[in-house]
Amino acid sequence: MSSEDRKEYKEHQGHKDHEAHDDYDVVVVGGGPGGSTLAALVAMQGHRVLILEKETFPRYQIGESLLPSTIHGVCKLTGVSEKLAAVGFTPKKGGTFRWGANPEPWTFSFSVSPKIAGATSHAYQVERSKFDTILLEHAVEKGAEVRFQATVSDVTEDGERVTGVRYTDAGGTEHEVRATFVVDASGNGSRLHKRVGGTREYSQFFRSLALFGYFRGGKRLPAPNSGNILSVAFSSGWFWYIPLTPDLTSVGAVVRRENADKVQGDPEQALRALIDECPMIKDYLADTPRVTEGQYGQLRVRKDYSYHQTSFWRPGLVLIGDAACFVDPVFSSGVHLATYSALLAARSIGSTLAGLVSEEAAFTEFEARYRREYGVFYEFLMSFYDMHVDENSYFWSAKKVTRNQHTELESFVELVAGISSSEFDLDGAESAALRMKSKSAEFVSAIEEMSTDSEGNMTPLFRSSAVRQAMQEGAQVQSRAFLGEDLGPDVPMFPGGLITSDDGMLWQPGPA
Repeated sequence: MSSEDRKEYKEHQGHKDHEAHDDYDVVVVGGGPGGSTLAALVAMQGHRVLILEKETFPRYQIGESLLPSTIHGVCKLTGVSEKLAAVGFTPKKGGTFRWGANPEPWTFSFSVSPKIAGATSHAYQVERSKFDTILLEHAVEKGAEVRFQATVSDVTEDGERVTGVRYTDAGGTEHEVRATFVVDASGNGSRLHKRVGGTREYSQFFRSLALFGYFRGGKRLPAPNSGNILSVAFSSGWFWYIPLTPDLTSVGAVVRRENADKVQGDPEQALRALIDECPMIKDYLADTPRVTEGQYGQLRVRKDYSYHQTSFWRPGLVLIGDAACFVDPVFSSGVHLATYSALLAARSIGSTLAGLVSEEAAFTEFEARYRREYGVFYEFLMSFYDMHVDENSYFWSAKKVTRNQHTELESFVELVAGISSSEFDLDGAESAALRMKSKSAEFVSAIEEMSTDSEGNMTPLFRSSAVRQAMQEGAQVQSRAFLGEDLGPDVPMFPGGLITSDDGMLWQPGPA
């Protein structure tokens, strides 16, 4: 939307019972990490932002293991990174895996990438009730307004354009808010995702169920990796084991949809039975009581079905985070994708409101970059699952991906279709199959080389193209947040695409 179009739009809206509605530049549906991040970034540019959150904070949420690009990239841009550092969240240097042919655990360190070595080569394990509250309060400090217990029911429209939302407050009173842009950051339970058009496409392979709870203590990995997330494959699936604090551990079992019976019935018995199936987790939790009170006292089941919306935006409405797409949680990508998409969408909104680029160009760039980043993790995961070689395990069905069932690969090709990038130069399912096998073989070779290196050298892992690709964009966001214009001018990610401003906050036209 050009500045003239925006002026005409607001004048047109001014003739429509102005006193009966609130008017904002942006309404954000959902106050989680994606919504709070976008609200802060847009409010920092002087725009009027309203967050509508259906719950009250603090509130419980899963997704507790973060990546460095969120902390040292996006959160540094919003100015909240120092507040997070002061809390004392558990430092996370990487991830430790009992996965693949090697019977011994192996560790992936964030410092494997030279771009994020040193002070930024760590993330945090966070209690989301604390983390999300800090981000939301920071957005308010930056100028955003928040209304709790506000349940959004639908959008309002004027022709093809979304013009606002309707919501109900805690007392049951209905309200209407008008806005130049509506951002759906309400997660996988989004009511608004259908309003962008298109459909929600589900993965045929990444369809899992997670049963999880919390334990009072438990063993830790040896230093310096004691804060790492531990992911352990076993016959029925895999476990996450997250050291949130010295005396609190988040533990979850992920099983395929076909094994849903393993998480049904009494949840206490089901979780204990799964723990008994996995010797390493059983050992780590030996004589460790489960938390049975407070926000962590409940055993929960969640569907971890991976999906993506075929459209991420339409005029006046954009989906970010899980409202747009979700991918299997083994690589802790949930908060990363939420905050990264929030940054992309904030750049698009700010650039459009400032008249720097057209709405079409800004949100085409948003969708292409977000779709690419989702595709990177999706492809990485398919290669990663394929490396597990136990024919009796949960993961063996991944072999169908590269043998005779191409549905999943066709879906992947469609996911990244139209993205003009050498990284996704795919002709179809057959070429994708060869690509996946090659990446999986690279990964296996790197891990084998690491396991024979007594000094724990991570260089072989970074030579794996799957690893480099997954870390590339996050490292770029971190570099821009720290170095600004000293990083040098950006280059388009796609031919004819936009570039990032020196401060990382806006889009600009690329070089002619």
